[in-house]
Amino acid sequence: MKDIERAARVTLDQWRALVAVVDAGSYAAAAERLHKSQSSVTHAVQRIAEQLDVVLFRREGRRAVLTEPGGVLVRRARQLLDEAGRLERLAGALAAGEPAELRLAVEIIYPTWQLLEILAEFGEMHPDTRIELHESVLGGTQELIERGDVDLAIGSRVPPGFVGERLMDMEFLCCAAPSHPLHRLGRELTLDDLRRHRHLLVRDTGSRRRAGVRGLEAEQRWTVSHKATSIRAACMGLGFAWFAASNIRDELESGELVPLPLGPVGVRTGTLFLIHPDPDAASSSMQALMQGFRARI
Repeated sequence: MKDIERAARVTLDQWRALVAVVDAGSYAAAAERLHKSQSSVTHAVQRIAEQLDVVLFRREGRRAVLTEPGGVLVRRARQLLDEAGRLERLAGALAAGEPAELRLAVEIIYPTWQLLEILAEFGEMHPDTRIELHESVLGGTQELIERGDVDLAIGSRVPPGFVGERLMDMEFLCCAAPSHPLHRLGRELTLDDLRRHRHLLVRDTGSRRRAGVRGLEAEQRWTVSHKATSIRAACMGLGFAWFAASNIRDELESGELVPLPLGPVGVRTGTLFLIHPDPDAASSSMQALMQGFRARI
């Protein structure tokens, strides 16, 4: 209790006056910026020095400059004022019905670079809204939606009873490293050729996992938990896989991965949907996040 009382001796207005004096360069300019009288700003700064028994400024000729303790206090005061501002904005958002946290499920085939750009833009507009991101696969996305564990989802399947807004079409390329034996066959490949080599898969995060992939049942199979592991394994020549073209654009450009000569069989397509349990009742922050995804397509 004594620590709390000691901290409360300096008010936010007094800290605000000190920061304004430093930023504006004079008491007169700070008073104008704060819409206060110069005497009130001067008194507020003097009270900080008296209450904390610290010298804030020293004279250098005709100029007053911050002392080392004064500089430390100004830096901490900025942090305190920023935190107070965030607290007030959060309280206002909560009072207006805005959620403190948004739970988002995004299938891993969605381009990571684009997802992070969208979240970065959202964070600029809503810095006090926490994001809980589930990077899911197939059935895992559907189960998160059905259980009500997420507020918004991007998935390749729309669960029964939910509405999905078509978001983007995806192209998948069957690729392997240029050193892979399949590239050395020197002819158009068949699915039988693929079955003789290691297939790299990403594990379905749902409890009811898929048994196979569109009729391809390779005897050699590695199942991993994240697309980054699958991409790196393919670049190392450890197997082949169908990758979303947008997720391996750098590897395709550098030549680390090369599409296998499968003809039409080597290219697959899919669709991602933007799924919200109740889009009409979405908060303004949720609407902003949804619009962020739409604007990128």
